[in-house]
Amino acid sequence: MELPCLPPIENTQAPKIPSPPGTCDTHFHLFGPRAKFPFADSRSYTPDDAPLENLLKMLNAIGAGRGVIVQGNAHGTDNSVVLDALQREPKRLRATCIVKPDTPKAELQRMRDLGVRALRFHHMPHGVGFSSLGMQSFEKLAPLMDDLGLHAQFMMDANALDSAMPFFKNWKLPIMLDHMGNVDGKLGANQPGVQQMCRLLAEGKIWVKVSGAYRVSAQYPDYPDAKPIHEALVKANPDQVVWGSDWPHPRLEKDMPEDGHLLDLFNAWTPDAGLRKKILVDNPQKLYGFE
Repeated sequence: MELPCLPPIENTQAPKIPSPPGTCDTHFHLFGPRAKFPFADSRSYTPDDAPLENLLKMLNAIGAGRGVIVQGNAHGTDNSVVLDALQREPKRLRATCIVKPDTPKAELQRMRDLGVRALRFHHMPHGVGFSSLGMQSFEKLAPLMDDLGLHAQFMMDANALDSAMPFFKNWKLPIMLDHMGNVDGKLGANQPGVQQMCRLLAEGKIWVKVSGAYRVSAQYPDYPDAKPIHEALVKANPDQVVWGSDWPHPRLEKDMPEDGHLLDLFNAWTPDAGLRKKILVDNPQKLYGFE
């Protein structure tokens, strides 16, 4: 069943606290324009066009001089829209792509040369409408990723980490979890998935994006039950946490968030300016290889 989506908000407000130079939004998507970059037939949702020009306006508004495109499921394993943007903005953008498990090394090398720094997989055992490219796909691609220095990014239910971690026993590169592990904010920071993320963060075994507060919490627009989870993750290991807007917020059926406000919430929930710079600037610079 195809899911409806809200159109993105066109005018982004500037955050109340100016973003430090080198700020990186590490999680957003590009969609279309459909006439040039068609959507996958197997998609579970159809977003409005969200082209590079609109993305750059949003990044400029929030003061993000750098960004990381994440291939959206609406485009399947056709990464053309991502690679086109990397060629147009080679200094400003890096990317995470979704590929078929039999993708040749030469194609992965080409993508790496253009600015791809990770491959994305899904491990959402109870989710609906997510990619089937999960742990088995990662297992098949892992040797090539290791050779090319491509880390692994997962749309993962943190409560399913026990079933995922055995696949990483020989993996040396970073493991990134999207959207605070996609936990339920109503269950608080003491729920098993959050506690396990914190343990693995503290041990240096995973990275986490403190993105998608509106995916963790249903309490629009300030998402107060996401705050304790954000704080627990940052406290566990601020050296392996990054932030992302998740623009243009695909699969959302109501209460479209405003991106400047999402950054305001990050700033309020991370009151130490040094930690904010680490998460917004230093960590993504190291992880994604910005100059």
